[in-house]
Amino acid sequence: MTVDAPGIRFELKRSSNPVPAAERAEALSHLTFGTLFSDHMAVARWSQDRGWHSAEITARAPFPIDPASSVLHYAQEIFEGMKAYRTADGRALLFRPEENARRFNQSARRMAMPELPEADFVAAVEGLVAVDQDWLPEGEASLYLRPFMFASESFLGVRPSREYIFCVIASPVGPYFKGGSKPLTLWVSQNYSRAARGGTGEAKCGGNYAGSLAAQAEASTKGCDQVVFLDSAENRWVEELGGMNLFFVMADGRLVTPSLGTILPGITRKSIIEMASAEGHIVEERPYSFDEWQADAASGRMKEAFACGTAAVVAGIGTLRHAGGEFTIGDGQVGPTTEAFRHKLVGIQRGAAPDSFGWTREVARAG
Repeated sequence: MTVDAPGIRFELKRSSNPVPAAERAEALSHLTFGTLFSDHMAVARWSQDRGWHSAEITARAPFPIDPASSVLHYAQEIFEGMKAYRTADGRALLFRPEENARRFNQSARRMAMPELPEADFVAAVEGLVAVDQDWLPEGEASLYLRPFMFASESFLGVRPSREYIFCVIASPVGPYFKGGSKPLTLWVSQNYSRAARGGTGEAKCGGNYAGSLAAQAEASTKGCDQVVFLDSAENRWVEELGGMNLFFVMADGRLVTPSLGTILPGITRKSIIEMASAEGHIVEERPYSFDEWQADAASGRMKEAFACGTAAVVAGIGTLRHAGGEFTIGDGQVGPTTEAFRHKLVGIQRGAAPDSFGWTREVARAG
């Protein structure tokens, strides 16, 4: 069997040693996040002289990496995060995979890496979900998909690599945050910055996340779930969390979200903007300062705030802590607007609500 795409063909080579059904069922019965993996992976290679080639969906296995591989020294690496969902009637759905494909190529351009045609990206993801549908959990769990690409040429010199490996792996996951849908407590970092103008903030590359880890560790010592980053120039403007975008719900129904430029253009963020606009909400994409956040929370001008991203979908924010103290948003609980957006978005993703936007894509099981 092959999974066809306009540019390359992913040949299916089924694993000769898949996880036994009983063992898989046991593993799926107590999921965490990102520690369990399915039987297969999609792989394609790129070289300067051949372009994209050697595409296959094959047994998941380690890559042999030369100690001089470019990714280990110069960090040419990008990735995506997306999910497949099991519907109540047993179908497998993807959510806006073409948006992930588009953003993947935006990241590739910024990191001087080759672009993968969008149809090929989607074919790789669909092919993996098709062959590993037995790993797609039921209920509130999902199959997290991680497409990524890294520089694999062996050389020591500062230039773009001439060889790359693209891969997609799959991980059945439970909730991203422990404790269900309780409101998040955030730490505002005033010692670390995530990105700067002209940097890689809009690219989904590993280095951005590596640079956020010290700040996230600091947040953990403060008893917080996530870290909020401010801009690097003035240390004033709210940008995003370590791995999620932000929205502020005003008392008059408006939504405010920080402008793009140094933050990741989240697909969940984009979907909420489109959904909110269709429902008649005014959505403002603009700079929003930390001082405004404090003042609006104190005055009641802002009723709710929430974070959003593929892993957690939509998560309400209850408390902010910072070097000068802390403050509560609204009554400190998940607000009705936040909950409504989460309910509608999850409903579409799982096929439980009408998809008037055409966002979902069904994947048939591989023959």
